Amino acid sequence: MSSTTASRRDVRPAEGDGRDSAPAGIGRLVRWVGLISVAVTGALLSVGAFLGLYVRPTSDDWCAVWKTRDMGVFGIASDFYMTQNGRVTNALLSGVVYADGLLGPKVLPLLLILTLGVGLVLLGREVLRAFGLRAPLISLVAAAMLLETLLFFAGTRSYQVLLWAPATISHTLPSIIGIWAVLTAVWAARSGRRSARATAVVGVVLLGVAIGTLSEPFTAVAGLFAGTAGLLSLPRLKLAKDWFPFTWCAAACFGLVSGLVLLYTSPGARWRRSQQPPRDTLAPEELKATVRDWVRIWQVLSDQWAYLGAIAAGLLLGLAVAFFSRRVSRTGIDDLDTADAAESVEATGPSRGVLRLVMLLPVPLILVATLAVTYGLRSGYGPSGWTYARTWTSFMVPLLMALCLYGVWLGRLLGARLSRAGGRSSKLSVVAVVVTAAAVLGSAAALLPEMQTLTSGTVTRGIAWDKQDARIRAQVARGATDVEYRPLHIGWLAEPYYTRNYQKDWVAQCVSTYYGVERIHRP
Repeated sequence: MSSTTASRRDVRPAEGDGRDSAPAGIGRLVRWVGLISVAVTGALLSVGAFLGLYVRPTSDDWCAVWKTRDMGVFGIASDFYMTQNGRVTNALLSGVVYADGLLGPKVLPLLLILTLGVGLVLLGREVLRAFGLRAPLISLVAAAMLLETLLFFAGTRSYQVLLWAPATISHTLPSIIGIWAVLTAVWAARSGRRSARATAVVGVVLLGVAIGTLSEPFTAVAGLFAGTAGLLSLPRLKLAKDWFPFTWCAAACFGLVSGLVLLYTSPGARWRRSQQPPRDTLAPEELKATVRDWVRIWQVLSDQWAYLGAIAAGLLLGLAVAFFSRRVSRTGIDDLDTADAAESVEATGPSRGVLRLVMLLPVPLILVATLAVTYGLRSGYGPSGWTYARTWTSFMVPLLMALCLYGVWLGRLLGARLSRAGGRSSKLSVVAVVVTAAAVLGSAAALLPEMQTLTSGTVTRGIAWDKQDARIRAQVARGATDVEYRPLHIGWLAEPYYTRNYQKDWVAQCVSTYYGVERIHRP
């Protein structure tokens, strides 16, 4: 560091200097905006967690409930592996969720909201720390909660993404597991202890196997990101100081592939494939159809402008980073000279080209990940596979995180420019924060109609289900073996009588087994 820089670090604003009051005022404004954003998104997320109390069985729930009750956790795991789809981890988690009847599905939404929110806050803090940046905790919490709100309520299948346990176990939970896996790797790397790093590597192999038998869509997405991160973490590129990040990513990929092989070769997966009409999924016509479905997915996503709130959340966080750093630097802390910092990066860190590549990579990675999920859906579900929007969570989590990351970059850049605007900086900073806050709150407000529909539908169905359940149980207690069941549809999910052939109506058969009767009939 030059002597000029060293002397600059000792500079303090003179007492009564008005320059320090503006950043302090902006800091208070940023915190208040963060508090308001947390209050608004917290209210929406609280409603989502509360709706868990009104969750009742539908579609796959019916089968999972009675199988867990009659077979136990390991029994349902064996059933999935041998006769259903090979998803052993999926079955084990389903057994745990349904072990106490309907208590698990009621509590699961709250657990998902809490674990995802805390994971996003901690991951955001680690990302900022990696770049030598800091931000008020309230700003990190505000950004994380808005991302959660968008994930759960901005899509076309809100009920399935948050409240329907079979979908949340298969497609929402894996992303949360992935976030916490990355956090454990970061903490192990920072500890520097060989035992911690070895444990993290062995743990991610086992976790990869589990995820491979939990969710095929997320396995594809996680494998793509882990493989790319592994290549970027080669010490030669200077993004990593040693071989641990590459080793961890390679171990994750090995575990994911092993789990996928275990699933694909299972008797249950073979049976499931036999139910689909044989076709060449690599034929040019099929590949063209996959691309068309991929475009349709992006058309659906682009129609929901509330997703832009992820960028707004990042902008607000970026402004907080810029203003917070500005205030800290005026106290003489961590105020490096720009030229010296650039020389330090060039000497010990990655090149600017590598950094630009890292910043641009999320876009093509998410596009490829979406295409991979689309291909898998078409292979597993046929031409209508792309409509299974609950599986989109596998790439929606990294998409929202990437949008927020770009927002942080733009917000910090804007904050830096405002700090050099001279006497107008205070007014311009206030305008920037207020406009960004309006965008954040506007994206949350756009979800209110969906929240109202979700709330009324879930509560109404829960009350109606309880009444019908009490009636059926009373009839069974009197010795009835054929009871009347009225379908209670919700969330675009299957209910009994979805087909006229009762022998092929698996939902009706699971309902009858759940109640211990021979069959059910229409009202």
